[in-house]
Amino acid sequence: MKRTYYWGLVAGLCLIFCELASAETPKAEPTVSIAFVGDIMLDESPGKVIKSGRDPFAPFTALLNTADIRVGNLECVVATTGTPESEKPYTFRAHPRTLKVLQRHFDALALANNHSGDYGPIAFGEMLDLLDRQIITYFGGGRNLAQAHKPLVIERNGLRIALLGYNEFFPRSFEADFDKPGIAWSEDEQVQFDIRTARTRYHADLVIPVMHWGWEHESLAGPRQRQLARLMIDAGADVVVGGHPHVTQDVEQYQGKPIIYSLGNFVFDGFSDQASNTGWLLRLEADRTGIRSWRTFVAHIDHQGTPHPVPQSLGSCWERGQEKATACVKN
Repeated sequence: MKRTYYWGLVAGLCLIFCELASAETPKAEPTVSIAFVGDIMLDESPGKVIKSGRDPFAPFTALLNTADIRVGNLECVVATTGTPESEKPYTFRAHPRTLKVLQRHFDALALANNHSGDYGPIAFGEMLDLLDRQIITYFGGGRNLAQAHKPLVIERNGLRIALLGYNEFFPRSFEADFDKPGIAWSEDEQVQFDIRTARTRYHADLVIPVMHWGWEHESLAGPRQRQLARLMIDAGADVVVGGHPHVTQDVEQYQGKPIIYSLGNFVFDGFSDQASNTGWLLRLEADRTGIRSWRTFVAHIDHQGTPHPVPQSLGSCWERGQEKATACVKN
């Protein structure tokens, strides 16, 4: 009887001490990893690669699959309808067969760019139907103006991440209207309002605007990009990610928050220079207070528009508290 009492007492004390230790040990802050890639154009050679049964994203599959959320900029319309914009020198329309490949590798696609409307609003509307059918989420575009500016909120590991997309490169005729499908155009006051709304109405823990901006083939961001990036961070953005120049651009921090001005091309053909055939996969690690760290993985794009990891290039790395990014240290 005494022995039973003794072991019961020991068990009770253990239970008390275990509960106290558990209460004193803070729970680990939830984190999320997000992978971003630059411009994806699935017409021309990349479209032919997919038609032949090959996958242009295959060389980066392993890296993409390590992220909780995978995001890319879809730099073409995916449709069978519409007519090409007569005043544009380049128009891109990919076949719907390409969506299966996109579905395999991406959780969300940015639509706010200067090629989404290449075949008019009817083709753009068809693309939205196709994306919905394949259950591929998107942002920066919609069936009307309100939908185009609505944040895409993705929840992972207990965190709510809001993605917003905007285009700054003409033609502006691709912009959505109250009764017309299209993309979100970048206007300062509206962008600020959307960022704040993502926090208040949609209860986002993290807000990430994805921008289509800057001048093509310029390796440094311009004054407009820098001004707008700061404005977005002042409005509450946690990081700003950009594309469009077809080359990678510089990176910086403002108020301790990263700005990656351009990721360059990712799946894209038709360029002969090295800069346009070099892109980045950006991987972010974030918690409820913002971006903890980021790093870039360098891609070399071959003549068919397929990106390949560059093993000798370690890319750039940044951790919270650093003033500037540094070259990554090989593990």
